[in-house]
Amino acid sequence: MKYSGRARKAAFKLVFLSLLAGIGIWILITFASAVAAVLTAIASAVAVAATPVLLLLWILYAGFTFYFFRDPTARVPSGSGLILSPAHGKVDVIDTRNEPNFMGGQCQRISVFLSVFDVHVQNAPVSGKIAHFKYSTGQFLNALKTESSLHNENVLLGFEASDPPGQKIGVRLIAGVIARRIVCFISQGEEVARGQRISLIQYGSRADVYLPLNAKIKVQLGDHVVGGETVLAVMG
Repeated sequence: MKYSGRARKAAFKLVFLSLLAGIGIWILITFASAVAAVLTAIASAVAVAATPVLLLLWILYAGFTFYFFRDPTARVPSGSGLILSPAHGKVDVIDTRNEPNFMGGQCQRISVFLSVFDVHVQNAPVSGKIAHFKYSTGQFLNALKTESSLHNENVLLGFEASDPPGQKIGVRLIAGVIARRIVCFISQGEEVARGQRISLIQYGSRADVYLPLNAKIKVQLGDHVVGGETVLAVMG
């Protein structure tokens, strides 16, 4: 599937950088033992003692990083007018709000909170064209707080669905206190398929989905949804 492996590459990069940092710390400790003659014995002992500790910490970090950046292939359901969840996580807001930038007014919103234990690759909710792409700077409030949607750094993606043609669906990717980087794989004007990988948010975050007022919502508060698989709503 398109953009497969992007999350894995990001994980390898972070693990490699952490390995370099660990090696640097080890070299610094070892060098200190060679410079200070008086402290040679003490520094050497610290270096020897620190090596297994640093190695263990790096292994734990590497294991968590690869787990966090896991990138399962979505089992995309078939059917007409389906709107899939773009994110893995828990539905904690279902309401109606004004979204002027792409939806052009009142619309339904479903907000999904992604914990650090959820998959953080996002998927296209519908097949169609990326008609809107807007990055907005902002704060980095805890994504657990629903008001983070209003104040945090975010990217708004506007989809013009092909089924039914021209129907607008918005997805706002929201950074959090830990998740401070949103990596989009797609660009404005690009055609995407339902369930296709579209982005990655690094470490705990939130995704808001904007739906037409006539869309029939199929999830409830508290439901755990799977990106590219769970049907959030059906076009009315």
